[in-house]
Amino acid sequence: MTPIREQVILVTGATDGHGKGVAIELARRGATVLVHGRDAGRIARTVDEVRDVAKGAAVRGYRADLASLAEVRAMAEQVLAGEPRLHALVNNAGIGSRVPGGEARMTSVDGHELRFAVNYLAPFLMTRLLMARLVESAPARIVHVSSAGQQAIDFDDVMLERGYSGVRAYRQSKLAQILFAIDLAEKLAGSGVTVNALHPATYMPTKIVPAPTSTLAEGVAATIRLVTDEALDAATGRYFDGIEEAEPDPQALDTRARRRLRELSERLTGLA
Repeated sequence: MTPIREQVILVTGATDGHGKGVAIELARRGATVLVHGRDAGRIARTVDEVRDVAKGAAVRGYRADLASLAEVRAMAEQVLAGEPRLHALVNNAGIGSRVPGGEARMTSVDGHELRFAVNYLAPFLMTRLLMARLVESAPARIVHVSSAGQQAIDFDDVMLERGYSGVRAYRQSKLAQILFAIDLAEKLAGSGVTVNALHPATYMPTKIVPAPTSTLAEGVAATIRLVTDEALDAATGRYFDGIEEAEPDPQALDTRARRRLRELSERLTGLA
């Protein structure tokens, strides 16, 4: 594992809540932290805050609205142009089951169901576009911040055009992240890049959680462990509930389902 003070780490959704906590802790440990957000003002304030808390930290900001695949592509291009090394990617950004939109079905800029687009398609595309840089920088790690709330993907109605439910949309998008993690781990075997997913903690106090039951610190600690713990150098293609390895929804272990999701995702993001 590359010493943390030599690492460059991108954290998406890092302008508040869990993502900001992860960014601050990584900066405290000496990493160069790339802060992603969708609002330029909030990114600038977060960069200043991380620098204030972690004196002398190297922190840079990148902007993209993950509801737009074009903006995801533009940000990936900026990262590739500005960062000759990338040692970890923490796909943390996401939206909840009811925030935004309540129970109304919403769509992304590209016309995809919003939760599937933001929570899954955007990190899928970002990861694939940055993958070569991560391999060049290996050893490197990809961490998907998923959820214990999972529901099998209905491949006949992925965009939930029939009988929409925000909870189902959220759970489907989070399971999709885990399928992607396992699938990509197999593809990257032997490259020095590991890929894992985790449920950081249950109902952390973030803007998408109305009634928190655990602390932000618990989730941050679990995520930081997947990014930095040397004991996990060889761990890949796994799902963790907090700090414990766990079994995801059975669909994640279905090779055919993982292939179908990959092929669908490549078509929807223009990577096919």
